[in-house]
Amino acid sequence: MDNEFEDIQEEVSDKIPSTHQRRKQSFIWKVLTMKERNGGTTGRDLVDSLDAIPDSSIENCISESSMSSVEAIHNFRVFAATWNVGGQCPNGNLDLSDFLQVRNEHDIYVLGFQEIVPLNAGNVLVLEDNEPAAKWLALINQSLNGSHDLSSKGLKSTASFGSSLSFQKPSLKKIKKTFKKLNGRKLKSCNCVLEMERKASKDFCFRCQEPNLKPDDSSTEEDDDNIPISVLATSQMKYSLVACKQMVGIFVCVWMRKELVQYVGHLRICCTSRGIMGCLGNKGCISVSMSFYQTSICFICSHLASGEKEGDELRRNLDVIEILKNTQFPRICKTPQSRMPDKILDHDRIIWFGDLNYRISLSYDDAKRLVEKRDWPSLFDKDQLKMEREAGRVFKGWKEGKIYFAPTYKYPINSDTYYLENVKVSRNKRRTPAWCDRILWRGSGIQQLSYVRKELKFSDHRPVCATFFVQVDVLFKGQKKKNSTFNFHIQDLVHTNSRSLYYS
Repeated sequence: MDNEFEDIQEEVSDKIPSTHQRRKQSFIWKVLTMKERNGGTTGRDLVDSLDAIPDSSIENCISESSMSSVEAIHNFRVFAATWNVGGQCPNGNLDLSDFLQVRNEHDIYVLGFQEIVPLNAGNVLVLEDNEPAAKWLALINQSLNGSHDLSSKGLKSTASFGSSLSFQKPSLKKIKKTFKKLNGRKLKSCNCVLEMERKASKDFCFRCQEPNLKPDDSSTEEDDDNIPISVLATSQMKYSLVACKQMVGIFVCVWMRKELVQYVGHLRICCTSRGIMGCLGNKGCISVSMSFYQTSICFICSHLASGEKEGDELRRNLDVIEILKNTQFPRICKTPQSRMPDKILDHDRIIWFGDLNYRISLSYDDAKRLVEKRDWPSLFDKDQLKMEREAGRVFKGWKEGKIYFAPTYKYPINSDTYYLENVKVSRNKRRTPAWCDRILWRGSGIQQLSYVRKELKFSDHRPVCATFFVQVDVLFKGQKKKNSTFNFHIQDLVHTNSRSLYYS
């Protein structure tokens, strides 16, 4: 190939004025090398096309392609939490400030709940109850942003829910819109064309078509879950609601510093059901995919198969396998250059959290003996998730921080005593303590800072929280995205048989 390119350079040099010869040769060499490397036509096939390129076009391309295109890597603080609330509806007196570690002021909050409604036939088969989700959103907003007068925004107060957080049958759709407004503007779901590139040249500009979402691409939530991002912008608001979704008892919401929301794009939400008959939403997951600056991120909140009989862990393994296989994010960017992933594992950074329901592989009596001694290390040696991961049967390639906290399940409500410890309960209702609630991650550029449980006695589970430094590729305003400008010019200048140099 080198000999061929040398011949081509000699052939091209005869056609170029001597004042520009060296610079054009250098540029053409880059073009031919890239085209050959990407499997396109050979360099000799392109000589005639290059001969017709105006001097001004190559001069502009050489100048712009030689500019600095370095992307900086920034660390953002991400708070992730999971909590099975056992079908309990919150009241206005529940304070989430300590749970959310609001004093640490993270950049992103990702919160997942399980069983926000009782998993009865009405909620599973008929119509899920959205009222508890609306109340959880209001409580989270109060902790992150302080108390606000919701009545001025169309949410009527009532003493039954307490102070500024009480409503008469609060609507999840209504309260989401309340927390999602930003000066009346909405961020497009597909913002892959940077403002500076749009201004640089009309030749660069490619427009993303409107999202082509099918009814079954997501659950029954209104369309603005998958399309616009917006937030409430007041001088008092620090955090904005970016994404929010409920599937029966699973509920996930993503909050972000309001000044960072403009850098979020390609927001997509996918629900995967793994419940009754493998198709109902009492079990399964909600996955949120987005781009943040130039990095793709995915959050998964799941509630896996329950049960502590021998072999039940295999059903949980299957749930994970099927979720990874069947979660398919809708395509909202129709440009061929888009590299936004459709599958969970294709994202740059992934955090998975939820009630994974893995139990302890010990007899009741052996587990009780270790619990009474508070011998958590010996108990954790028999943790099913730990053993299944070590055997390579599930979550291969994922990471989890060391667990130093006590099992998070199962407690009587408002109690510090496990059901195993002198709690009078029928034999079929007793449960061996277990670390059901977990947070894992996958991908480079994620560093866990903490992994703890919180002592909220609201349900039979204790919530679990983790904080991370997450590295994100950041493109500063005024700089060009790496390779993007150079590739665009190559496409415009060396357009042979309408073939593009872009490869996903």
